[in-house]
Amino acid sequence: MVQKYTGKSVYGGIALGKVLLFHKKEGQVRRQHIEDVETEILRVDEAREKAKEELQKLYDKAVTQVGEQNAMIFEVHQIMLEDQDYVDSITYMIKNEQINAEYAVASTGDNFAELFSSMDDEYMKERAADVKDISNRLIKILQGKADSSLRTDEPYILVADDLAPSETLQLDKTKVLAFVTRKGSTNSHTAILARMMNIPALIGVEYDEDCDGKDAIVDGYEGIFITEPTEGISASMKEKQQKNLYKKKLQQELKGKDNVTKDGKKIDIFANIGSASDVASVLQNDAGGIGLFRSEFLYLGKDTFPSEEEQFQTYKTVLENMAGKKVVIRTLDIGADKQADYFGLDKEENPAMGYRAIRICLIQPDIFRTQLRAIYRASIYGTVAIMYPMIISVDEVKKIKEIVQSVKDELTLQGIPFHNVEQGIMIETPAAVMISDLLAKEVDFFSIGTNDLTQYTLAIDRQNPKLDFIYDPHHPAILRMIQMVIENGHKGGCWVGICGELGGDITLIEKFLRMGLDEVSVSPNLVLSVRDKVRNTDLRTDTSGELLY
Repeated sequence: MVQKYTGKSVYGGIALGKVLLFHKKEGQVRRQHIEDVETEILRVDEAREKAKEELQKLYDKAVTQVGEQNAMIFEVHQIMLEDQDYVDSITYMIKNEQINAEYAVASTGDNFAELFSSMDDEYMKERAADVKDISNRLIKILQGKADSSLRTDEPYILVADDLAPSETLQLDKTKVLAFVTRKGSTNSHTAILARMMNIPALIGVEYDEDCDGKDAIVDGYEGIFITEPTEGISASMKEKQQKNLYKKKLQQELKGKDNVTKDGKKIDIFANIGSASDVASVLQNDAGGIGLFRSEFLYLGKDTFPSEEEQFQTYKTVLENMAGKKVVIRTLDIGADKQADYFGLDKEENPAMGYRAIRICLIQPDIFRTQLRAIYRASIYGTVAIMYPMIISVDEVKKIKEIVQSVKDELTLQGIPFHNVEQGIMIETPAAVMISDLLAKEVDFFSIGTNDLTQYTLAIDRQNPKLDFIYDPHHPAILRMIQMVIENGHKGGCWVGICGELGGDITLIEKFLRMGLDEVSVSPNLVLSVRDKVRNTDLRTDTSGELLY
């Protein structure tokens, strides 16, 4: 009997195959009284060391498969294994209650997961799954069980209550057709890994447990999961699948073609990256450059600030690999949901609007100067531009320019060569939009960060799934702001781009072209589909007198 379920899409695509229902084999942990407390604590310490070795192997594997940025969750898990509160809780329970290590780890994992789940912050809530994952790993090691992963000879649609990042990474990509889960969020680590692995995926699907082994369909475009489909439904989905495969094949033929509309309007299509390893995907998808290099990922998952030399080598590598194509480096955007302990940031009630990004750089200029020196030193190896995030005033830009000039003067005195570097800012606050005419006189370009601009304008936390139903990046206020920024930027002599998610929205490309947008920067795998849309657009239709928003 046909059963149709709906959920939220994590990654598009069509998959047809049999369901493999995955139940986590979390062995029952029994409470046992022990006499030798020190031996039990030693077992935990040894298990933690072995767990860190396993996580390092997972990290190394993830770097090659999904890039350094997305592999960092396994570094985070290693750090969590060293968390003193977590370790102290396990040790205290063993000593105070004279219980076995397995039970102490399980209890601590449950307690910490519950603590994270009760927090208001959505990012912290997602850490509940991480602490459960590392606790389960420790228990398996203590019980002498091998790290499990799914193994089967036949392709399958994986259905599970939830998947930990480590479980997702260990899936055999040649066998997994898609995955469907009850839990998870579109911003979870597992969702990010799924997108990088190009696996059609749905979350929030309330499936029936008896689906195991049944024929099924996952429509990642519409967010639909169907079990026991009729021949008619299957035929229709196969046709849709073939059309999408054919469309992707045609898009591959667009490599080397210009990003020009039928009537001759040109736009630059660049790509967003988070690490040097992402450049391979940029080149594979024929992007014209890199419009957003999220440099903060050089700072995350570390115990101390990256040195000038370390940053220089990374920027140099990216610029050399891009062979003269423009690379726009965003200065560090630490804060909000991107935290690094060594920055010593205080806990804030509203971190998304707190001490973050350019505010840190201007208050702690030594950190800023180190990054700027590294970028300018690397500038001789390619074409680089710098953009500064979270700008709200002209005074901020003037302070930035003073620091930049002092860095250039310092390099000149030291005889270190550098090239001229374009200076730009991100327009991601309503304040920056409203004074964009003034800001345009100070910089070379604007890049509109539509993700934050949308959340600040609509007063909606974009990481809160409960508000997804009113989070509307197509809101007329957002589109009016984009047009205002483009017009003011051009009047002031700036080129204007979009580097937020909205840049990859095919339904808005024609509107952006009509507004006069100069550049869009999107995920590497969206470059060719945006090019396809641009090349099939004709702007000769008379829209005089019509509002563009």
